[in-house]
Amino acid sequence: MKQPIKTIFFLMWISWIMFPAGARAVAENPAGSGKTADPEYVIGHGDILNIDVWKDEALAKQVTVLPDGRIAFPLIGEITAGGKTVAQLRKEIEAGLKRFVPDPILNVEVGQVNSMMIYVIGKVNHPGRFVLNTNIDILQALAMAGGLNPFAKQDSIKVFRKNNQETSMYPFNYDEVSEGKQLSQNILLKRGDVIVVP
Repeated sequence: MKQPIKTIFFLMWISWIMFPAGARAVAENPAGSGKTADPEYVIGHGDILNIDVWKDEALAKQVTVLPDGRIAFPLIGEITAGGKTVAQLRKEIEAGLKRFVPDPILNVEVGQVNSMMIYVIGKVNHPGRFVLNTNIDILQALAMAGGLNPFAKQDSIKVFRKNNQETSMYPFNYDEVSEGKQLSQNILLKRGDVIVVP
């Protein structure tokens, strides 16, 4: 009886070693808890930013991007963060601070990513919102939502995407794509996309 137990523990240990660290991080971080210092990340509303100036603890702030995309920062007041990259925001804050702080060395990090979401609603097994933490297409998003339920109209799925004040609609025929036809329908999703399964 002892041999099988040792074998189980050995296999568990091997799987932990071979299981990619990145995949462990994804599994351990709930939706919206990721962080990034990627200078090309585009900031969205709801993201929490950690901003600090070297050797000036009074200017170390954690701020939440408001629904209108703005944040408030000491000395320079309100500025627009939403829609800008981390690098662009850092340069703008540095420029604003130069009037008060000589040669500021600024660090901007997205401490919590809350804006990279997609939504799957309608006749799927697990509707809801999902973190867009990598390039995900429609088929993958439907899989994340537990797949279609038996009552879904597989040929009438739609993706709604908001661009500024306009909303675009992209049709998606599950049967065609799953059979390898009309694969151009299986587009990569973007922040805020809504998949509707009637």
